[in-house]
Amino acid sequence: MRTSDLIRAITLAVGLIGSAVKADAPLRVVSMNLCTDQLAMLVASDGQLVSVSRLARDPRSSAMVEQARGFPVNHAQTEEIYLMRPDLVLAGRYTARATVDMLTRLGVPVAIFDPANSLEDVASRLTQMGEALGREGRAAEIVTQYRDGLTEFQAEVTRNPRAALFSANGYTSGNHTLAGQILLTAGFANVAAEAGYAMAGNMPLEVLALAQPEAVITSRPYPGGSRAEEIMDHPLVQSMRRNTAGFTDHDWVCGTPFVLRAIGNLAKLRQELEAE
Repeated sequence: MRTSDLIRAITLAVGLIGSAVKADAPLRVVSMNLCTDQLAMLVASDGQLVSVSRLARDPRSSAMVEQARGFPVNHAQTEEIYLMRPDLVLAGRYTARATVDMLTRLGVPVAIFDPANSLEDVASRLTQMGEALGREGRAAEIVTQYRDGLTEFQAEVTRNPRAALFSANGYTSGNHTLAGQILLTAGFANVAAEAGYAMAGNMPLEVLALAQPEAVITSRPYPGGSRAEEIMDHPLVQSMRRNTAGFTDHDWVCGTPFVLRAIGNLAKLRQELEAE
């Protein structure tokens, strides 16, 4: 199955298929984190999820903007969430800690999700969401589809072009990050790992210049001016990018099955480089 077909199969079934909600499952769930928003929209039954964060409707950050328009949004404020009378609140490890602490003191159950730092974490977060919502069967279906999708990229690669992830402030990602694993699975060698970046960090332009990657994958700049993003307009970066079209986008942000689409887009770029 093509990656696009797989993603479509997962998203078309939002809230409609999978196991029934358990008798003791939460019936009013509020998500206040971009990544839990998307995991919950994929796993929850119809009517179970009552609100998502405002970022779920941001096309730069969210891979499920259209689905998010069907839910009221929240701004991670204690008062607004408490008045929604949730049986469960979903939050990220670093999401609005003051709000999480206050909701906990008010007796509102809060499920905390860690960021995904690997492709395996995607399956783990889906499983965790299934357990939190009493939708283990639905989560297991998506995990199976996700793992099947990953196998599509395990075909033999004739060559591993060297690529660098490079965004605002020279931010890069090593192999022990979700972005780095997307890069590796698409068939690239990660220049950041060669330069000693196991996790994430800021790569000086001089290091990038000496590395001479065949492709530089950057983020799309936000509208308006940003000193942090000016580095991506540097002549060196532009010269390295002139024959490539690699961009990170909303499919890269969270540990969801949409990372398959990010891998697929990068794999096309790799094939173009191989053809050259």
